Amino acid sequence: MEEGFPKKRNVRPVEKSNLPLITLFVLVLLVLAMLYVGYEYISDSSSNSEELTSTVVDTTSLDDSRETETIIEAPLPTENETPKEKKTEEKKSEPAKKEVASVSAASIGGEQITHEVKSGETFSSIASRYNLKTETLKGLNSSISDVKAGTTRLKVQVKAIHTVGAGDVLRVVAEKYGVTKSALMKANGKTRDFSERGEKLIIPFPDKK
Repeated sequence: MEEGFPKKRNVRPVEKSNLPLITLFVLVLLVLAMLYVGYEYISDSSSNSEELTSTVVDTTSLDDSRETETIIEAPLPTENETPKEKKTEEKKSEPAKKEVASVSAASIGGEQITHEVKSGETFSSIASRYNLKTETLKGLNSSISDVKAGTTRLKVQVKAIHTVGAGDVLRVVAEKYGVTKSALMKANGKTRDFSERGEKLIIPFPDKK
């Protein structure tokens, strides 16, 4: 009996595995997820582009600001006012020049002489020569606004007029009136320490008046 029926060989059992199905399912899910994400990205970008293209620039504010700047820079004259009239009004509104206050000779004292303006002299230089303040000299000559050589004569206040006598050298005369010899020479336009008998010397104030 055993010889009539050959022995069955050991057949390898067939194992059924679900691994390929699971792998396929996972792949399908990944593909679907990628498609969904891609669709959302495309839809968002298209909507943003539509919003950008549909945005309207408001130019009214820019136009208003430009018009305002133009008005400020170049205001238009009114109907009854011309540019020439406006310039005339501006000139009238300018502050008037400061008038020189008049100064009386009595308030200063001393004696008055007349100085003829020479070339290159000014109010300042003449006032310095006689030891006066520029404002004082201008006040004594308030009617004169400008000095011209050879044609302008100014009123000047000095301390005294001294007639040179015997032995009157400049140093002695200066000491007599309490001024320096250099100030005495400057007031008389002298460059040398010399005076002649009978000469009239101008004695300046020892202090500025």
